[in-house]
Amino acid sequence: MDAVEVHGFKLPLLGLGTWQLSGRDCTRVVLQAIKIGYRYIDSAQMYGNEAAVGEAVRTSRLRDEVVVCTKVAPERLAPHDLERSVKESLVRLRLDVIDLLLIHWPNPRVPLAETLGAMAKLKHEGFVRHIGVSNFTVALVEQAVKVSPEPIVCNQIECHPYLNQDKVIAATRKAGMAPVAYSPIARGSATGDDVLERIGKAHGKTAAQICLRWLTQQGIAVIPRTSKVERLQENMSIFGFELADAEMREIGGLARRDGRIVDWSWSPKWD
Repeated sequence: MDAVEVHGFKLPLLGLGTWQLSGRDCTRVVLQAIKIGYRYIDSAQMYGNEAAVGEAVRTSRLRDEVVVCTKVAPERLAPHDLERSVKESLVRLRLDVIDLLLIHWPNPRVPLAETLGAMAKLKHEGFVRHIGVSNFTVALVEQAVKVSPEPIVCNQIECHPYLNQDKVIAATRKAGMAPVAYSPIARGSATGDDVLERIGKAHGKTAAQICLRWLTQQGIAVIPRTSKVERLQENMSIFGFELADAEMREIGGLARRDGRIVDWSWSPKWD
C-alpha cells in the first residue's frame, strides 16, 4: 500500500479511523482491517476504545507491521498529566510502545513548548516512536516546529472536498509534516453528490472512493471510519486508478464556506 515518508517515518496513505467504535465491534473491525492489509490504526484517549484497538492489534500477530496512533486529550497536555496519561494509554493498549502520539486538540492554557517537550521526553524514553499534532492551524503549525525538540511527523485535520484546507496543508508540508485527513468522506455526505457520483461512474467507483482517491492522489493520508467490514475492502480499492487533472480540479471546486463539520467550543480560530 502507498505511504508517505516524513523524517524517516513511513505513514500509510490509508488508515482506519475508530471514532465511535467501541468494545467487541471495534476489535472485530480493526482485526479484519489488519487482516486485509490496513497498516495504520487511529485511536484516541477521548474515544475510550484503546483497549479494544490494542486487543485487535495483538490478536492479529502483525504488531510489528501496524502503525498504532493514539491522541492525548486536550485537558491532559500539561507535562506531568501528559506523561501519566500516555503510560495509562499503553496499559489500556497492552502494547510496549505507541508508534504515533498526537496532541488531539490544542489547549491555549498549556504552553505548546511544555507539551511537545514532554512528548519528546517520552520518545527518548522509548514509550513513543513518533510525535504529531491534530487540529493545528497555520499559526500553531509554525509555532510547534519552532519549539519542538523532536521532529513532528503529521498534522491530522478535517479534510474533504467540501472544506478548502489549502492554507493549512501548505503550512503543514512546509513544516516537514504529512497532512492526514479525518472525516475524508465528510461523514457520508459524499454519497449522493452529483459530481462525485458522475466521476465515480466513469471509473467504476463509488462517490466515497472518489473522495478518498482525490485526497490520496494529493499525497494526503486518509483515515475513514467504518463499522462495516465490507466497506473496509471498498476503501482499500482506491490505489488502482487515477483521477484526471480536470476531475481533480472539479472535485476541488466543491468546497464551500460552511463546509466544516467538526467545530467545538474549544476549537482554535480556524484559517
